[in-house]
Amino acid sequence: MPSASNGYEGGVVAPGFIAIGSGPAGVSAAETFRAKHPDIPVRILTDDPALPYAKPPLSKGYLCGREDKHDLHSAAWFDRNRIDLIRGITVGSIDLDRQQVVTAGGSRYPYWHLVVASGATAVRPDIPGVETALTLRSFADAVALKMAARYADSAVVIGAGLIGCEAAACLAEQGVATTLLAAEPVPLHRRFGLKAGERITKILSDNDVRFAGDTTVIGIDDEGVLLGSGEAVDADVVVTATGVKPDITLAREAGLEVRDGRIVVDEHMRTSARNVYAAGDVALARNVTAGRPIRAEHWRDAAQQGYVAGLTAAGFDAAWDKVPGFSCTIGDSVLKYRGWGTGYDASRLVDHHNGFTVWYEADGDLVGVLTLNADDDLRRAGELLTASRGV
Repeated sequence: MPSASNGYEGGVVAPGFIAIGSGPAGVSAAETFRAKHPDIPVRILTDDPALPYAKPPLSKGYLCGREDKHDLHSAAWFDRNRIDLIRGITVGSIDLDRQQVVTAGGSRYPYWHLVVASGATAVRPDIPGVETALTLRSFADAVALKMAARYADSAVVIGAGLIGCEAAACLAEQGVATTLLAAEPVPLHRRFGLKAGERITKILSDNDVRFAGDTTVIGIDDEGVLLGSGEAVDADVVVTATGVKPDITLAREAGLEVRDGRIVVDEHMRTSARNVYAAGDVALARNVTAGRPIRAEHWRDAAQQGYVAGLTAAGFDAAWDKVPGFSCTIGDSVLKYRGWGTGYDASRLVDHHNGFTVWYEADGDLVGVLTLNADDDLRRAGELLTASRGV
């Protein structure tokens, strides 16, 4: 593979490594490839105008006013490592035959290796007035929500998933009377079950968040949020936290193999196309330890997959074998999960002095664990999941 001292030769863009997306997957892939090949052009193309940042701190700390640090690297770091970070640019298509990335404006960036890490977009409920609601997916979203909260007396968060719970707790911590709405009877019901959800409801209540389950939202207007029961919930600020959708438009239009709304990759992050890889939210990747494809939906998994993609593109042997995991911060309570994120047919909750552990099984095999103040159980679960293949 030829090398180049910079990204341009005689005014023409020189081919090299490209990552589409500036989240943890794209940045990790670019950083890993650069460490192995110091002279090959490395580029990150992103439509986000901000410096690459980690998203978990947005709802865990930044919105709460506890921390401002969220950048993955400084601008100087990208300069020192000669990684060309091209921000505020929209990629229009991928030309697999010519091995080029084409921007919406018609510019072409040739590649030797390409990592698709285009992330996911927020899904909004299809209800009247939803266009007036805020989301919490990007740094710009977090800034807008933080500013709106400064002048708000009341807020409603629609959706009681991980982000919804964290955002609601942060808003309440800022002195905003906050109601969390969900169609489920308890927060995170589908993911963690009724018993865990009941304890999460108590944690939310302890952090001054009112939870209203089994509710149907039928509209948003100037007065607040309208429910199917006829009730109207006052809200100066409305936030929708109703899930995300992997952004696989480029991959699908390029002809990459996709399944279940994600790009199919092997344990090395290779897609169906030569020299093209995928990582993060968009990837349905085979996990060596699980022995099957797994959806990764959290930043640690995205960064690990990006690392594997970067090493594979650089010509080194690497495979995704880590057990996925994530945390959810509600006030001072930190829920931690390790596991495959798949369905389960049995669960066992064990209460502790100041926390709990929920063990999840499918066909008698451990598939995940949720803990609060039980790190020993979390470590044990990680060992068990690593030692025996997931179901």
